[in-house]
Amino acid sequence: MPTDTRTLDPEAATRFVTAAWDESIVPTLTEYVKIPNKSETFDPDWRANGHMDRAADLIADWCRKNAVKGMKLEVIRHPQRSPLIFMDIPGQADHTVMLYGHLDKQPEMSGWADGLGPWTPVMKGDRLYGRGSADDGYAAFASLTAVRALEDQGVPHARCVILIEAGEESGSPDLPAYIEDLRDRIGVPRLIICLDSGCANYDQLWLTTSLRGVVSGTLTVSILKEGVHSGDAGGIVPSSFRIARELISRIEDEKSGDVLVPECHAKIPADRQKQAEACAQALGATALKPFPFVEGAVSMGSDPVELLLNRTWRPALAVTGAEGLPPAANAGNVLRPFTTLKLSMRLPPTCHPQRALDAIQAKLLDSPPYGAHVTFDGDAAGGWNAPPLAPWLEKSIGAASRRYFGQDWMAMGEGGSIPFMAMLGMRFPNAQFLITGVLGPGSNAHGPNEFLDVPTGKKLTCAVAHVLADEFHQA
Repeated sequence: MPTDTRTLDPEAATRFVTAAWDESIVPTLTEYVKIPNKSETFDPDWRANGHMDRAADLIADWCRKNAVKGMKLEVIRHPQRSPLIFMDIPGQADHTVMLYGHLDKQPEMSGWADGLGPWTPVMKGDRLYGRGSADDGYAAFASLTAVRALEDQGVPHARCVILIEAGEESGSPDLPAYIEDLRDRIGVPRLIICLDSGCANYDQLWLTTSLRGVVSGTLTVSILKEGVHSGDAGGIVPSSFRIARELISRIEDEKSGDVLVPECHAKIPADRQKQAEACAQALGATALKPFPFVEGAVSMGSDPVELLLNRTWRPALAVTGAEGLPPAANAGNVLRPFTTLKLSMRLPPTCHPQRALDAIQAKLLDSPPYGAHVTFDGDAAGGWNAPPLAPWLEKSIGAASRRYFGQDWMAMGEGGSIPFMAMLGMRFPNAQFLITGVLGPGSNAHGPNEFLDVPTGKKLTCAVAHVLADEFHQA
């Protein structure tokens, strides 16, 4: 057991963190928002465009200027991979804590409010609007600032490794190779902290307990070699869109939204059921109203517990893109030769992703209607279900939430995916995990009007510093 018993002064930590955010983090994040460093999936020419390197250098330069004593920082660039920022911070104990974030961004998306835009940073009140502000540009700054808050008070901490990747929004294709290359430099983390998740309100510390997996694929239905006059062929040639619609009905009930593929389902653990019930009770009516429905529209049910489980432990299909359909203003009376739809099937955290992909593919490709040519090119990523919290970590999270948020912490599954978590869970099976973030109601990651709630970022930074201080004292 470490003999150094110094602990973090929460008031001094709050002052230090607040100053860091106000004086340097927010201004640097403002510059970061301006950089259109879309993830490699959305910008195949990212190397030539140079935006990702600009973003990595901006963040790395800030970290160098705010380095703690003995910190080593490297921006690792590999010819076949997106860049990675690697920071190694010595501590007063030999074991390792890993902190993770990413710097790549989702594409622009339409629908931004007047005066806002993906690459136009705007402060409105306490919120910084712009793509990547909350997902996940703040993570590098918050992680290093949490360590700096400890150093400012002379509070001991473990060795910390901070990894900031540049491919998470593309499924982290380069990260496994980097982790393997750096395995000796990383070591075996005892605690892994990830700041790329969400919160159900801005009033408490929210711990992510699970993440859904995903099957993503492109369904193409071809019926003609070229488009023909709809008046000439209508009633003889079937619509490629109708065929695609029929195929999708094999995997989803279009009336209820229920997924019809058994391999896409998993049993909901009893503890996650109880956590959903606790979340529903804590959130009340707001559990049903975090999304910008048009006037008169309603959700897929009224029971907040079931809706929360739908979002975190049940599969759900979305059609996220299309090709072969001209804009409505330019659509003539033509029976089109093909329809392509991009499908995204969210999977329960413990669902086997490859089995789900194989089953979906079989459903879509078996006996195509009218002999149409049908293809489905897809891939799959697994979800993640957190291991039980160690007693010390549960106690520490509770104390941090009460000190900096004024309320007890809450546990919640997330509907999205962080591919890195499943990989780390397998590589470091004995590690504890603290997965949290600032993506709360209205923050709209991936969509228009994304924002970072700065007060939440400050409180979360303090909470991470608190946990790091407590972690040092564990045998």
